[in-house]
Amino acid sequence: AKARARQLATNASYFAFTATPKAKTLQTFGNPYQDPDGETKYRPAHEYTMKQAIQEGFILDVLANYTPVESYYKLVKKVEDDPEFDEKRAKKKLRCYVESHDHAIRLKAEIMIDHFQQQVIAPKKIGGQARAMVVCNGIARTIQYYHAFRAYLTETKSPYQAIIAFSGEHNDNGSTVTESSLNGFPGKDIEDRIQDDPYRFLICADKFQTGYDEPLLHTMYVDKTLAGIQAVQTLSRLNRSRPDKHDVFVLDFTNNTETVEKAFADYYRTTILSKEIDPDSLYNLQSTLDGYQIYSPDQIEQFVGLYMTDAKRDQLDPFLDASVALYVKADEDEQVGFKSNAKSFVRTYDFLAQVLTYTNVAWEKLSIFLTLLLPKLPAPKDEDLAEGILNDIDMDSYRVEKKAVLSILLPDEDAEIAPAAIGAAGRKPEPTLNKLSAILNTFNDQFGGLFSDADRVVQRIVNDIAPKVAADQAYQNAIKNTPQTAKLEHDRALGRVLVELWKDDAELYKQIIQNGSLNKWVTDNVFNLTNGSQSARAAD
Repeated sequence: AKARARQLATNASYFAFTATPKAKTLQTFGNPYQDPDGETKYRPAHEYTMKQAIQEGFILDVLANYTPVESYYKLVKKVEDDPEFDEKRAKKKLRCYVESHDHAIRLKAEIMIDHFQQQVIAPKKIGGQARAMVVCNGIARTIQYYHAFRAYLTETKSPYQAIIAFSGEHNDNGSTVTESSLNGFPGKDIEDRIQDDPYRFLICADKFQTGYDEPLLHTMYVDKTLAGIQAVQTLSRLNRSRPDKHDVFVLDFTNNTETVEKAFADYYRTTILSKEIDPDSLYNLQSTLDGYQIYSPDQIEQFVGLYMTDAKRDQLDPFLDASVALYVKADEDEQVGFKSNAKSFVRTYDFLAQVLTYTNVAWEKLSIFLTLLLPKLPAPKDEDLAEGILNDIDMDSYRVEKKAVLSILLPDEDAEIAPAAIGAAGRKPEPTLNKLSAILNTFNDQFGGLFSDADRVVQRIVNDIAPKVAADQAYQNAIKNTPQTAKLEHDRALGRVLVELWKDDAELYKQIIQNGSLNKWVTDNVFNLTNGSQSARAAD
């Protein structure tokens, strides 16, 4: 009876409306057909494609103004010895360390705010009412960005403010905070408050990335890894149309155009399920799970018998605990394999039980048992062979570079998606140990940029140092006086900018300060640039 209850009722009609259909949705609600090779596929019963909606103006194309922003940085070893770490895990920690460094967050926050002010507010996008969303990688980084935004908005005397959105309570430098305590108003008011000034930025991690409908959202700043459906659903927060909304912007600090294009291509035209989920796969999964000998047939029978009579947990837990005891005695590969396959069985059976025209009592009993067993299974012990690496390194330099604005063109053809994989290999990956110096060399080669020392000096003079000196207010005032006064104030402004440079690029700062001839060369070229007499030359 419980298995039959999972099936879709024959006297009811079921409809699914979605812009990003999953394989299960297509097989449950789609129309089956056979291709020339005899493979059963599923297509939607009706479709109104993303392409058609964009062409008819019901939504906007969120990929028409997509701008990737590249990060470049260099890490250095600050210990004399050369310890070994798990290379894959170490690189993941290093990337997280760099991108969540206070200096990196502050620099990216400045870029976001400056871009919004110059490219969104100044040209009066959406009649001057445009809002922006900042998508962050986790709540800790969301809180970092919130503080960085508040600081820079205050320093620049901006009339605008930011709102932070996250669930629950979290640590902020030793204090427990919530979105309400940081914002100064209840979380339920966020959707209303963002519509009114002074609030223009909504900073979030997961909250508001799906199901949020706000036509005033015009620009999105992405500092989070996105792929597949999540990428489509997140960026599509911008696509809501209104009469005075003619375009949208995306500045992406983390993902590349290939990843984003691949994600959207599956849903631009008609989405087709390439292959139906085979019920026989459950027989194979059940056989695999039986082979681990974590449970016995009699144990399943007794457990389900008690469960169906509404037995209390103190009667059910001994059966589950017996399997947990066998699970913890198994080696790590067996633990990984059993847990992965058990999750796959429960997930697949929950779906197939709705669409099959017959019931399988054995599958139903195993599903009941595994559903209650899985939460009790401890995670396999996973020794962190990259622990402590952040104590041995320091960030030498960090900069970001905004690339050209792109219009990502999607393939004008139907897309096929495959059903979710059933079953798992069940093997724990072996760590690859390497020395810290080698890990840092590889990491810096990958993310350190393409500039030689001379090129970097010229690049920084032209793009960073000279513009900041030229904008210095004291220097601007001195220009109105004698040339001698202007040169004196220029050199003072340059000194202030070089102190800022130390925070951003310590290695380059050391080169300029410690090399007398290079220091003079930089001073002369910056002065020439700020006075418009010539361009910086390549350093000797």
